[in-house]
Amino acid sequence: MLRYTLRQIEYFVAVGEAGSIARASERINVSSPSISAAITQLEAEFGLPLFVRQHAQGLSLTQAGRQMMDQARIVLREAGALMDIAGDIAGSVRGPLTVGCLVTFAQLVLPSLRRGFEATYDDVKMRQHEMNQVELFSALRRSEIDVALTYDLGLPADLQFTPLLKLPPIALMGENHPLVGQDSVTIDDLLKHPMVLLDLPLSSDYFLSFFDEIGEKPVIAERTRDMAVMRSMVGNGFGYSIANVRPLSHTSPDGNYVKCVPITGPVRPMRMGLLTAQDVHRSNAVRAFIDYAIGMVRDGRLSQIGGLPLV
Repeated sequence: MLRYTLRQIEYFVAVGEAGSIARASERINVSSPSISAAITQLEAEFGLPLFVRQHAQGLSLTQAGRQMMDQARIVLREAGALMDIAGDIAGSVRGPLTVGCLVTFAQLVLPSLRRGFEATYDDVKMRQHEMNQVELFSALRRSEIDVALTYDLGLPADLQFTPLLKLPPIALMGENHPLVGQDSVTIDDLLKHPMVLLDLPLSSDYFLSFFDEIGEKPVIAERTRDMAVMRSMVGNGFGYSIANVRPLSHTSPDGNYVKCVPITGPVRPMRMGLLTAQDVHRSNAVRAFIDYAIGMVRDGRLSQIGGLPLV
């Protein structure tokens, strides 16, 4: 007879992924004492220590905990599959849904998309993760997320992409940049000016490919992996940068002016869309989320970030 619950297993996985009870509490919106009690009960039931308690560094999985973690994820996926079957039979949209989003535009797109979806389907329990492109690929393959909102960057053949928006590249410039007064710029125009490179896996290769096409290299003055830091560095005059999603304001996070200038010429636009694993059963919740995102694009509710609808 089982003396542990799916909820306890869920808390265990949340702590294992977050690395601390406090971060897991924030992620799944459950009190820390409740999560701590669940972990203690699981360890007593299994007769194994699942975590090593490190006072200043949170929790780390023991060897036994790592093995149990792999199986716990399978248990939760199978439990989710039961909900999917029930939903299919009843024709309802319900159960868990975990969405990943590319970190560069998560702040501009995901909260409004999630809020609208949850208001429409209140029986869906949704979680979100912000990751870079390589992390999204890995999370989809390991079934840690059900669907990813991302760009068509380096897409592997075993994942399926549903395009939503075409987003041409733009240059971001501070108010004193020599090119800030122009209506558009070319890569040749940018070539001699310092660049703040958004240095994320695959994203940086995409931006640098513009210069490769003309047989040149940009003057990379600074690199950062954070979109907000990039905008602040641009606003403080460290150089221009390149992005595909248009910020919602002309102000950097630290209050400086940043202008978006279209890049013209032979530069490949990015496509934003939804990425899923191929040849897997899509739950009603996943299908509903994809349909909802397509509806948002068709209704113009993502027009604030720029781009042309592809659906």
